[in-house]
Amino acid sequence: MIQYVKNENIKECVCVIKESFLTVANEFGFTIENAPRFTAFATTEQRLSWQLNNENRPMFAFVLDEKIVGYYSLAWQEDKECELNNLCVLPQFRHQGIGEKLLLHSFDIAKSLGCSKINIGIVEENQTLKKWYESFGFKHIKTQKYDFFPFTCGYMELVLT
Repeated sequence: MIQYVKNENIKECVCVIKESFLTVANEFGFTIENAPRFTAFATTEQRLSWQLNNENRPMFAFVLDEKIVGYYSLAWQEDKECELNNLCVLPQFRHQGIGEKLLLHSFDIAKSLGCSKINIGIVEENQTLKKWYESFGFKHIKTQKYDFFPFTCGYMELVLT
């Protein structure tokens, strides 16, 4: 079941995000030393709490047997666009359709809130993830290299219909 994240869920959501993104960090050799701003290392209760309570980001959790096993949030951007952030599923719950359910849910929520486009940023080298998003209609639009990341950021967008 997908439900809104509340303040009392923040701590568990941080754990889900960090554990989920750590598999990517391990696969591509990211560490807190070479990529301190990577999601697996940079997500904190304070940051998520700020996003929920001060930025009013819609945040959602996938709950299974009273345990949060997946998460995502939406951030508002200009021109009726929003950014999908931190879509993730705990490793032991992957390949069960949870990520797809969260992604499709994000489309519905974004549309209901007036967004006409969803933007995402991914690790460009993660071709499996890139292809997964493309299978839902996302188009790759650009790449950007930052000094503070040991990888290339890939940017994708989906025009909502």
